[in-house]
Amino acid sequence: MKVTVDFEECLKDSPRFRATIEDVELDVAELESKLDKLIKLCIGMIDAGRAYNMANKQFVNGIRDLALQSTKDTMIEVKAWCQDLRKFKETKKHFDKVSEEKEVALVKNAQVPRSKQHEVEEATSILTTTRKCFRHIALDYVLQVGMLSFMYAHLTFFHQGYDLFSELQPLMKQLSDQLDQLVVDSAKDKRDMEQKHSTIQQKDLFNEDTKLEYNVDTENGIAMEGYLFKRASNAFKSWNRKKADNIRRWFSIQNSQLVYQKKFKDNLTVVVEDLRLCTVKPVEDIERRFCFEVVSPTKSCVMQADSENLRQAWIKAVQNSIATAFRENGEEPPKLDKKSSASLGSLDSGAETRSLKAESALQRVLSIPGNDTCCDCGQTEPRWASINLGITLCIECSGIHRSLGVHNSKVRSLTLDSWEPELLKLMCELGNGVINRIYEARREEMGERKPQPGDPRQEIEAYIRAKYVEKKFVLKPTAMEQRSKVTALNFPVFSVPVRSADSGIQNSTDGSREMLASTPSSNSPSEPGEESPPVFSELTDFSPGLLLYWASCACSLPDMAEALAHGADVNWVNTEDCNRTPLIQAVQGGSLITCEFLLQNAAIVDQQDIRGRGPLHHATILGHTGQVCLFLKRGAKQNAVDTDGRSPLSIAVEAANADIVTLLRLARMNEEMREQEGTYGQPEDDTCKEIFRDFSQMASNHPEKLNRF
Repeated sequence: MKVTVDFEECLKDSPRFRATIEDVELDVAELESKLDKLIKLCIGMIDAGRAYNMANKQFVNGIRDLALQSTKDTMIEVKAWCQDLRKFKETKKHFDKVSEEKEVALVKNAQVPRSKQHEVEEATSILTTTRKCFRHIALDYVLQVGMLSFMYAHLTFFHQGYDLFSELQPLMKQLSDQLDQLVVDSAKDKRDMEQKHSTIQQKDLFNEDTKLEYNVDTENGIAMEGYLFKRASNAFKSWNRKKADNIRRWFSIQNSQLVYQKKFKDNLTVVVEDLRLCTVKPVEDIERRFCFEVVSPTKSCVMQADSENLRQAWIKAVQNSIATAFRENGEEPPKLDKKSSASLGSLDSGAETRSLKAESALQRVLSIPGNDTCCDCGQTEPRWASINLGITLCIECSGIHRSLGVHNSKVRSLTLDSWEPELLKLMCELGNGVINRIYEARREEMGERKPQPGDPRQEIEAYIRAKYVEKKFVLKPTAMEQRSKVTALNFPVFSVPVRSADSGIQNSTDGSREMLASTPSSNSPSEPGEESPPVFSELTDFSPGLLLYWASCACSLPDMAEALAHGADVNWVNTEDCNRTPLIQAVQGGSLITCEFLLQNAAIVDQQDIRGRGPLHHATILGHTGQVCLFLKRGAKQNAVDTDGRSPLSIAVEAANADIVTLLRLARMNEEMREQEGTYGQPEDDTCKEIFRDFSQMASNHPEKLNRF
């Protein structure tokens, strides 16, 4: 009986440890059966010997004492073995009980809401205590397994002695040496085990999880492994299960894939086929703690670690695996026919979109001056982009941008992902030159060196964090400069003609602004259902939010990017102008890509003004079909009503705008179908997808066709 239990695997409670214990338990059961048989044979041998003694008194007289002595010794050994087996079974029962208690504590700790701090502390304390108890019992269990190996050596000793009685003397010495060594090894194992018990008692295991709960095995291609809770992939996205092992799996990152298994001998289930196509991010907007999400072009998977340290370790491991996969590939990433949504939370999330080809997107974005090199380190031929910043990045800088979080930078591939037309136009409107003039305005003045290709990763990461998170190099404008900029953005708006119900059509100058329809003139009274013109009150507040507000109306993306760099709230409310937001102002300006820029930077698509009207209401009133399509794709509530009790659909019907009526009714029909079929979060049917694609393409490339008046 050969025991190969790794103590580290024991502490991690890995599937390998569980599989080894199962094998040992089977061997113990087989050993117990053989010992029972041996006892019966021994008793039969004794009875036969006594009968033989009776018939051969003279011959047996000399050896009877020896036989009786051997019988006595054998029975003593067998009884000792039986006692060890009983102790092994008792330890096994205790091990199984404590193991079950640990699983219950893990589930309870995972299910505690972050809002109930006292329950979090109680669950954490129970989990820590249970883990310590489990590891003590596990170590004792392993020690019992080692003692069984010692028993098996005894059995081998007597069996070989019986078979080789004629050559007992040389073999006896060899077995005696082995027995002495086993005694020494057993004593050493016992001392080591006592030391491990002491170490476990002294350490705070809850803070040691990052070291114990995962493993790195580079020889077998394993970058990381450990237990994670996995959210169900069904329509309800639930965590609740009767048993912890139904949702807790042993995950591993190996060979550029994310896989998991329940038991060591189970087949691997592939969660992500190719990590090069994925991004990973922490999840903070759900009830459970320590969650993160791996997003691929076809699906997303939300998982939960046991602690914040483990979550950060998993996120870093996935990011490193993505970068390693590209470095090992050594060539241009392949063009795949997989589609991905342009942004999270859209109406067609997860659906295949008929967008521009990757190569076309790459050529168009790199044709912008300054975009042919990485925005942060200058590496040539960048193949990645930050869509909310509007810049191009190399593979190494893109990995760093991912670690900043999606609230700072949303990274996508210029070759692997498909691009919706409005997003591509946004990238072409900004670019590395525009953003660097904002985010690196004071770099030379401060004497800061810009990273170069080949610099250590930690230096590049420190520079990128200082640039985009700390905004260390952004030039803070004076109050007079802010006044001048806001005033410059205000007055051109007056010179842009807007049409009343009987006026002509206004054409855009930037190529991306839709034609305004049915916008009342500034000197005509606003009737219910009509859209009032922007209010240009005396400028008293020169905050970045005000700059973003008027830049959105003027459709000036560079000024909007500068306002955000100065810390403007993308959902800033102008209390002097009916509580309107920058996104509502972007609707007034008529630019589709201005709305796209704000949405990519976390603008709330349903934030209402003082009359209860959100961006969808305003876009419907103005007849901006492309913006209506964009807001519906981003999940805008099409059945919301304003203070007059009017929904976007009723406004569109009254205005006889067939295109907007079609889009709103399709969105409502699709929502009702999902509610009836219980397919929340699932993509709409093919007809709905095709219609929304057509409107997106038309709004971005041929906006004049959407003017049906």
